[in-house]
Amino acid sequence: MSELKIYNSLHRQKEVFNPLYPGHVGMYVCGPTVSGESHLGHARPYITFDVLFRYLQHLGYKVRYVRNITDAGHFEEEGRAAEDKIAKGALLEKLEPMELVQKYTNLYHWAMHQFNCLEPSIEPTATGHILEQIEMIKKIMEKGYAYEVNGSVYFDVKKYAEGHDYGILSGRVLEDMLETTRELEGQDEKRNKVDFALWKKAPPEHLMRWNSPWGEGFPGWHIECSAMSGKYLGRQFDIHGGGMDLQFPHHECEIAQSEIANGELMARYWMHNNMITINGRKMGKAYNNTIKLTEIFAGTHPLLERPYSPMTIRFFVLQTHYRSTLDFSNEALQAAEKGLQRLWAAFDVLQKLSYATNGSPVNEELDKQVQQWCQECHAFMDDDINTAKVLANLFELAPVINSLKGGQIKMHEISEASFHLLQKTWQTFLIDILGLQPETLVTDNSKLDGALQLLIEMRKEAKLRKDYATSDKIRNQLLAIGIQLKDEKDGSVSYSIL
Repeated sequence: MSELKIYNSLHRQKEVFNPLYPGHVGMYVCGPTVSGESHLGHARPYITFDVLFRYLQHLGYKVRYVRNITDAGHFEEEGRAAEDKIAKGALLEKLEPMELVQKYTNLYHWAMHQFNCLEPSIEPTATGHILEQIEMIKKIMEKGYAYEVNGSVYFDVKKYAEGHDYGILSGRVLEDMLETTRELEGQDEKRNKVDFALWKKAPPEHLMRWNSPWGEGFPGWHIECSAMSGKYLGRQFDIHGGGMDLQFPHHECEIAQSEIANGELMARYWMHNNMITINGRKMGKAYNNTIKLTEIFAGTHPLLERPYSPMTIRFFVLQTHYRSTLDFSNEALQAAEKGLQRLWAAFDVLQKLSYATNGSPVNEELDKQVQQWCQECHAFMDDDINTAKVLANLFELAPVINSLKGGQIKMHEISEASFHLLQKTWQTFLIDILGLQPETLVTDNSKLDGALQLLIEMRKEAKLRKDYATSDKIRNQLLAIGIQLKDEKDGSVSYSIL
């Protein structure tokens, strides 16, 4: 296996990735709160960690990728005290809380499919793991690092900091936080302003509530991820990922409560993607620039000049290194759209070319350059998943491919080995690792898609019956009319229109 280096936010440096168990990787990424539609800010972490998931698999690791669904709106943040987003959304939309959750979970899954994100290995929900969260809270209380007040349970941050490094991830200093943390309504019951809720007593109007040793209530924001990652990946695992905005308080609090409950640091490598800005400004409701994914695909947001396809968005995200700020604008998206079209045009040419030589000598300089551009792609991915540099090399190779077709470069000028390396590089990186698809794969033609899904299902059933003649007939007849089926590694089937 190659030597993969990733930037570990815990130590603020790049480190060689060595998993706990050779050949296996445990990875946890904080998933969405399904109280509303996913927006542009959600696209970046899930595309980023989808590429990491794909690359780890490409390197030969068996990866258990856990990404949660927050379906209980339990937040307690500075400036927003115990707001229940799910209950609030349910009241506004006149839906049952779990009806709202299902609606937006389905919409989130649809968006991830449009982006061609692979499904995680496990997708646990907060409401499905209340018992695990309660048990974890009990452990923390037994060890003396949490206290109960009026039916709510809080983590004692000041006591934790006496013997542990609170702020190890975010770099925050507890004394400064004690000085600057604002007072929030209804939180005077806490010993210290920085203490965070592990369990909150449910007021009479609170819709989502569960029984606990401390009375009816609901879990705090941070405890769910600690409980679910621990259940499916163990007390310590390899990678914990999420957006930079989660470093504090969410991930910092996860580290503290998990270390007390389990006796060790929960994750060895912490990875954080940077933020998306809109025309140079932070994205937020106050600026009216939060763009929902459906608005991007349909072009209906006032800031958008026109619709942009899911693959344009994916390509746009991957053109910038995940730890750099990404500025979203119509100009940048249109440039990304054109760039992606150039790569697909070159890929189409490459697929139709076949190697032939007339015995003339190879252009050694050109041949060496082609091999270098191809081989560097692995090196760039090994260097903290640098998708931007991978794409830059594919752009360097595109004119070579087009010149082979146009005759400006003769086929004999590159070796047969380099030609096959070129073909393999484009397939491996553009499609398998970066997860890009020709736009025809994400067409919005619902009738065509519905008919094809029906045929795909019929073919699947035929294969289950071991009726391979019918299965092959469906595949071959679709290919004859220009529709190619591809059996994916995860068992799903995708199609492309040739």
